[in-house]
Amino acid sequence: MTRCRGVGRPGRAAVLVVAALLVAACSAQGDADPSDDSSPADPPAATRSDATKAPSAALAPFYTQKINWTSCREGFQCGKLDVPLDYANPGGERIQIGVIRLPATGERIGSIVLNPGGPGGSGIEYARAAKSVLTPGILSRFDAVGFDPRGVGQSAPVHCLSGPQLDQFIGLDGTPDTPAEVDALAAGAKEFAQGCQAKSAKLLPHVSTADAARDMDVLRAALGDTGLTYLGKSYGTYLGAVYADLFPKNVRALVLDGAVDPALPTVPDVNAAQARGFQVALRSFLANCFTQTSCPFPSKNADEAQSRIADLLKKADQTPLRNSTGDTRKIDESWTTLGIVTALYDKRSWPVLRVALSQAFQGDGTTLLRLADILVDRHQDGTYSNQTEANMAINCVDHPYPKTTSVYEQAAQAAQKESPLFGAYVMWGSLPCEYWPVPPTGTDKPLKALGAPPILVVGTQRDPATPYQWAQALAGQLSSGVLLSYDGDGHTAYRTNSSCIDKAVDTYLITQTPPKPNTLCPKVT
Repeated sequence: MTRCRGVGRPGRAAVLVVAALLVAACSAQGDADPSDDSSPADPPAATRSDATKAPSAALAPFYTQKINWTSCREGFQCGKLDVPLDYANPGGERIQIGVIRLPATGERIGSIVLNPGGPGGSGIEYARAAKSVLTPGILSRFDAVGFDPRGVGQSAPVHCLSGPQLDQFIGLDGTPDTPAEVDALAAGAKEFAQGCQAKSAKLLPHVSTADAARDMDVLRAALGDTGLTYLGKSYGTYLGAVYADLFPKNVRALVLDGAVDPALPTVPDVNAAQARGFQVALRSFLANCFTQTSCPFPSKNADEAQSRIADLLKKADQTPLRNSTGDTRKIDESWTTLGIVTALYDKRSWPVLRVALSQAFQGDGTTLLRLADILVDRHQDGTYSNQTEANMAINCVDHPYPKTTSVYEQAAQAAQKESPLFGAYVMWGSLPCEYWPVPPTGTDKPLKALGAPPILVVGTQRDPATPYQWAQALAGQLSSGVLLSYDGDGHTAYRTNSSCIDKAVDTYLITQTPPKPNTLCPKVT
């Protein structure tokens, strides 16, 4: 995700959204198990990576450390990993990375490191859901390992604003129509950036994805693995690709699901593509909705339905929807849009969206607000995880952003023409990076990972958050990229009810043998 206001480069993993929906809305459908969880045969020993890049002498103490694992509920073990705050000065200050693992239940191959996306998503929380994230066959052969990337959760977290301040920031008019509204949004963006500087100045220059990838290589060594086995979703594909580009000889098997194209500039290209993706996802939702008796669009006409949603957003911009949660937030256009977007991440949440829109058309935005809270990780007591703040902090150092508000305004106007419901909202979400207090350290460029073994890139053809074209692009950029496609809806494909995808991924993870290039898994009905 590029925007801490809810959507952008790229989104949280769908499994986390659906898990929260099951608790919050009670009408979403549960995860379906793959039809076949059998494990492929053992890989030949010679296929395992053994060409590990030796660390420098200054980094040797980090690479030779052992994690002190302690029990932390339900069979999990937790620990801490020491890494340099600044890899250019490894003898300087250290920070600690929070780590968790679930030991393999069968004949162990090694560890599989997980990342759910974001940036800002907690790898520790994601690993806690390992029994949903991974098939039993993979859980049998690998320790499931999660870590919070630096700046996130339990790993030197970035902090910027209080809960009430975040409520106000996320509720700012994300589609400003007047100069005064543009000024208000810019003032909020500037306040966000200044808050990060005030509370996290020391961390901000050192939370890039490249830094997190270096941490991941230290983690690989501490786990005792000669090569990294990894499952990254959404933004996690960017982390995995950066790792492979830095450490191609240390790759064992990487699955990059819901891929990001690292060569695209965020403003306007990434944001515009994502806005179009949500527009496509909305059309898929509507087509399904028209087959349901509970659909709130009696005309069964997609254009008319989208017009009705547009009218809802305009009305919320003028008069907020009713809020029955007990807090004081006004469910305005931004919160309403964010609630809709949340449910478009995963088709299993479409039943909840039907209910939420039915209520919203009657003036009640409560369910939409609860959906929005899932995506920004807001708790019932009004506090937030630091996902929103870490998301912006990482993105703003990873990519160059325009430093003139008029550029965002022009890009928003152009995006609005292509994606009337989401274009401007997504584009304006990157505005805090205009005011970011530290310069970007990353660039937008293809990542080739020359010398790496086969890397599996998974793309869903109607993915709203990371469009399918990005998976095609990343697979083409990586020197050893192999594209696996899914004719489906929703964000990411593995463990979303396609046995074809699950079998191909599991076979690759265990044997290091990828599917044939450009394999297409059929739609699951």
